[in-house]
Amino acid sequence: MSKLIIVESPAKAKTIKNFLGSEYKVIASKGHIRDLPKSSFGIKVDGDKFTPEYRISSDHSALVKEIKALASDADEIYLATDEDREGEAIAYHIATAIGKKPEALPRIVFHEITKSAIEVALANPRVLDMNSVNAQQARRLLDRIVGYKLSPLLNIKIQRGLSAGRVQSSALKILVDREREIRDFKPIEYFSIDTKFKSDLEAELVEFQGSKIEKLTITNKQRAQFILDALKNDKFQISQIESKERKTNAQPPFMTSTLQQSASNRLGFSPKKTMILAQSLYEGVQTNSGFMGAITYMRTDSLNIAKEALNAAREIIKSEFGLDYLPKSANIYTTKSKGAQEAHEAIRPTNLSFTPQIAAQYLEKDMLKLYTLIYNRFLASQMSPSISQTQNIMIKSDNATFKLSGRKVVFDGFYKVYGDMDKDKILPVLNIGETMSVESMQSSGHFTEPPSRYSEAGLVKKLESLGIGRPSTYAPTISLLTSRDYVKVEKKQLIPNDIAFTITSVLEENFKDIVDSEFTSKMEEKLDDIAENKADWQEVLSKFYYPFIAKIDDGKKNIKSQKVAQPIGENCPDCGGELVKRKGKFGEFIACSNFPKCKYSRNLLGQAKFEKKEPSKIGVNCPGCGSDIVERFSKKGKFYGCSNYPKCKFISNYPPAGKNCPECSKYMVFKELKKGKFNECPACKYKEEVSNNE
Repeated sequence: MSKLIIVESPAKAKTIKNFLGSEYKVIASKGHIRDLPKSSFGIKVDGDKFTPEYRISSDHSALVKEIKALASDADEIYLATDEDREGEAIAYHIATAIGKKPEALPRIVFHEITKSAIEVALANPRVLDMNSVNAQQARRLLDRIVGYKLSPLLNIKIQRGLSAGRVQSSALKILVDREREIRDFKPIEYFSIDTKFKSDLEAELVEFQGSKIEKLTITNKQRAQFILDALKNDKFQISQIESKERKTNAQPPFMTSTLQQSASNRLGFSPKKTMILAQSLYEGVQTNSGFMGAITYMRTDSLNIAKEALNAAREIIKSEFGLDYLPKSANIYTTKSKGAQEAHEAIRPTNLSFTPQIAAQYLEKDMLKLYTLIYNRFLASQMSPSISQTQNIMIKSDNATFKLSGRKVVFDGFYKVYGDMDKDKILPVLNIGETMSVESMQSSGHFTEPPSRYSEAGLVKKLESLGIGRPSTYAPTISLLTSRDYVKVEKKQLIPNDIAFTITSVLEENFKDIVDSEFTSKMEEKLDDIAENKADWQEVLSKFYYPFIAKIDDGKKNIKSQKVAQPIGENCPDCGGELVKRKGKFGEFIACSNFPKCKYSRNLLGQAKFEKKEPSKIGVNCPGCGSDIVERFSKKGKFYGCSNYPKCKFISNYPPAGKNCPECSKYMVFKELKKGKFNECPACKYKEEVSNNE
């Protein structure tokens, strides 16, 4: 009996195939087989009915034929895409593209790609969840409506090449608002009374003459000096000693947002990089137990853990660390995320015997770092709290009260595996009534700091807290903002460019809903309602579409153009036209008023924006025509070509060596590898080592 399993990823297909017998064939759709067309709106609007005009992309047409052929020969066809809305939609499109009724094909799902998980899934197929499919379709159509209707308006009113989007524009406003706060910030000067008592004990002034002292209480130098003068002759003694036991609970296992945040903070990984690595770990890597998925599904907002995984973690904690580190019962966590998919699991290792120490033999460096982070976080989530002893000692005089604070960890708990403990600050043995001599006392001036810019991790946290987007959208949203040059990343901070302010201002004034975090969050909730069969996707689209289109029509007439071209009193050196000052993605620049006929432009410093650089010669003649070989660049990177192009079309990925192969007389190229430097013949693969002197 022939059986066909269709997944979305080739890596996933390879892993699953390892677990199944010869009667199974596994093929990957390589993502979405069908999507809205790129060249047109792609949505037929008829009253309150919205019909997506899906197309099979040209790069998928051959693959669809192959899947159709395999499907026609199969006795059973399983849809095995990821268990989220996107995966459900991919399964729907696969079934439709191969001419099958989506709900007639068995749908199998699993949170991890292991032999046992696949076997359980095959034994328990379900029907395609059309509510989830419709939720995804609604999201896709909403994004298309905003992108195709609003983006052209921004192009007309501001500048070419701009785009807007439901999640993208809300996220951009968050960054712009923070930058506005920073620009508007006015520092406040304040003073602290820096005091050390005997034995170099640093103490904090908490009360003066019956008034509580906080960070911004002392705001002028005179007041600080008054306090110093008042305390100069005071006698101090210990009035109170307070000791408390403090427990710090373990953090829950990762979900998508917290994984991206921790990987950014601890490893310096961007959300995009984190998800690429996590995808590979999920889809399959070589382990000590064979080729398999090393972690559970990495796009999740659930903190649930399978009972078997909890038991396995508790067994390891008991055997490796002892009973003190094992809570009486398993730690259970619940998510605070709106619309969380509670049927899913948190991100965890699939096999706890695949320890980070063993994984080091199989995984490349960055993948190992991420796997170790996931492994340790999961194990620690099931460990006992850490226990520390905190001590507050109050030192009083007639005029003031100072506080000494100490801390000592008495039991490390989950810190044994994950986390950074605060350093102990152990106070000496002191007694109530004991006299305390002042070692030093002085005032220091400080200024309040502006709010910090968002890091990528910080923005993910903010988006999650506001309910903007879902686990699958955090990383792509940030990538989109940076790739479009609305935002730049400097020292791990997201800094909006000038054009981001212009876009946000126009949207705030005319399309408040698009940049309003509350509106975007409520739309996410409506999508969740569709997935839960509590709302009709067509109705949600209709209620958004018509008011939005009315605003678009109004905007075409009433939004004032931002394309202000200011003449600078100079003529264009290329065509003689008038030069004007314009705004671009990166600020103001000088350009010809005859654009696009004349493309002359320069920055405000007078440097040509598009200076034509002569390609660099490498000192070797072209094997084809004898002209100079030069370095050239394309979207794919550096290559080497003939300076006589287009007459001579010689190109090479490696620099020609300037000599012919002794074996076949063809030209040779120079390669610098880890093993050394070589000249190699691309034709016959003859290779000779090059000394450092050559």
